[in-house]
Amino acid sequence: MIIGIGTDLANIDRIQGVLDRFGDRFRNRVFTEAEQRKAERRRDVAGTYAKRWAAKEACSKALGTGLRMGIAWKDMHVTNLRTGQPIMHVTGWAAERLERMTPDGHEALIHVSLTDDHPWAQAYVVIEARPRA
Repeated sequence: MIIGIGTDLANIDRIQGVLDRFGDRFRNRVFTEAEQRKAERRRDVAGTYAKRWAAKEACSKALGTGLRMGIAWKDMHVTNLRTGQPIMHVTGWAAERLERMTPDGHEALIHVSLTDDHPWAQAYVVIEARPRA
């Protein structure tokens, strides 16, 4: 069953402007070290950050809170499987919120889809609760 849905659209040029203005201060406040390593290796650095920004926003919406109630930016982070598929991880308050919203006898799975077409980056997050085997 679906227990949460969130989406977000980020402007890549806006993220580039924030990177230009605040640099590491912005990177370190919002993105994990792994996310930063991934983005800095890419040709489209700002686009990679924008997709991850959108994913964090979408995840916070799927958790039913938005970025309030104690969720920190780094409580949500995106990695990729070898196939390229993005995976959302939650820690801290985001993980606690996910646990509270997951029905007894179920496990939560977070599905994330990322896309970009300059100047836009978009993320879509669906949280699914599956019965435990």
